Amino acid sequence: MEISKGVEMLQLDFHGNKIHPILLWDREMTVLIDTGFPGQIEDLRGAMKKVGVSFDKLKAVILTHQDVDHIGSLPEILQECGNIVKVYAHELDKPYIQGEVPLLKDSQLEKPPKGKVDDTLTDGQELPFCGRIRVVHTPGHTPGHISLYLEQSKILIAGDSMYSENGILAGIHVPTTPDMNAARLSLKKYLDLDIASVVCYHGGLSNVNVNDQILRLSQGL
Repeated sequence: MEISKGVEMLQLDFHGNKIHPILLWDREMTVLIDTGFPGQIEDLRGAMKKVGVSFDKLKAVILTHQDVDHIGSLPEILQECGNIVKVYAHELDKPYIQGEVPLLKDSQLEKPPKGKVDDTLTDGQELPFCGRIRVVHTPGHTPGHISLYLEQSKILIAGDSMYSENGILAGIHVPTTPDMNAARLSLKKYLDLDIASVVCYHGGLSNVNVNDQILRLSQGL
């Protein structure tokens, strides 16, 4: 689904579990935000092809956090694209993504996905990609969870800091959030942003009165 020019919400299905990586592109580069579960590289390739973006144009992967449904296809992407693709993530989740320590919530996996993080991101940092991307450190779901604010289109890519149901923001997913206090504080950080649309990795797009929705959620915490 095209949310704005050069901003596509992908939908991948994993055994009935729908997830929503984001694809950004302009004349200079193509950016993928989160990579799906292990083994979904062909799903990603097909989804990109549908919107007319060739897989070999991919130049950057930004990971919102370390969970397996977000980093799952990273090894395959790096194997295929080599040094062409740069990987970005927050410093606190970097060692998990690189396989230096077991994943927080998937430590039982025999062969967890892993890949080199080229650059670490910090709260408030602005990336000069696709109309500028602001990094918002939103810990709670994981220590290094980040959200991304697309300044040009006023889109918030919320990762797993929130989830949505039928276009309505439903708040924090408690069963998968180890640090609820941090997660609550993270939601309040969104109040400083002028947001037109929110994409949750689980649940997809919410674009009706989202600032009011976020305010209500933050007040109810």
